[in-house]
Amino acid sequence: MILIGLGSNLPHPEIGDSASVLREALAVLPAKGVSVQRVSPFIASEPVPVSDQPWYQNAVCAVESTLSASDLLEALHDIESKFGRVRGVRNAARILDLDLLVYHDLRDPVGPPILPHPRMFERDFVMKPLASITDADALRAQFEG
Repeated sequence: MILIGLGSNLPHPEIGDSASVLREALAVLPAKGVSVQRVSPFIASEPVPVSDQPWYQNAVCAVESTLSASDLLEALHDIESKFGRVRGVRNAARILDLDLLVYHDLRDPVGPPILPHPRMFERDFVMKPLASITDADALRAQFEG
């Protein structure tokens, strides 16, 4: 199983609000060799750490791909860039954030990419949508147990 986390808390000038950004990001994944299998409902979440930024729209999708984990991460970063994501300050507001959460049963604490995502199990904005598409407790046990 490959899981990708999606988030947005800034509108895109042409695409629209954060929910529209997430829908469009899901739509462009196949052009990168990523087949979307399941998508969680979108949830609204406050920024982490708490700040005066706009709230996020978050989701998790299960995908299939023949790309390696590092090539998939590169593809996700390319999509973010095409949507206008500028990497700079950590935890800054962003048009689009795509995180490779899980790549099959691969464990790589060094990366890139670090797998599973090092903070995914601590984040409700990941775990709540993830629980709607897979057994979150079993996944946690697989990687933390």
